[in-house]
Amino acid sequence: MEQMNEVSMNEVPFYEEFQVFSRKTPTSQVQEQFTLLAPNHEIALVMAQENFMRREEVCDIWVVKRSDIRSMNSEERAVLKRIDNKDYRTTKGYGYLARIWREAEQGMFDEKEILSWSKGRVK
Repeated sequence: MEQMNEVSMNEVPFYEEFQVFSRKTPTSQVQEQFTLLAPNHEIALVMAQENFMRREEVCDIWVVKRSDIRSMNSEERAVLKRIDNKDYRTTKGYGYLARIWREAEQGMFDEKEILSWSKGRVK
């Protein structure tokens, strides 16, 4: 029986790894801060709060089990590579717009020209 308890305890670790995220203001972005070891979410949150009380002010703290965070595998990452013929999707592909706007503004009517259309009917 002792051997069975020893095996089951080795399979499930007491401490789990948690990622801690925080926000400085309600409208700011969430930023990853650090990793800590804790037995559960509640203790992880208390430990994170204690850590921030000694450092900087924050308005919100999130703790997430590291094992719950899923990242992409190598096959999924390969999909993120850009195809070379897609320059029109980047902002550098729209550099000609500044020239077009300049030309359009030069062709716009000014106030004097618009008022001249009224031929003295404006009071």
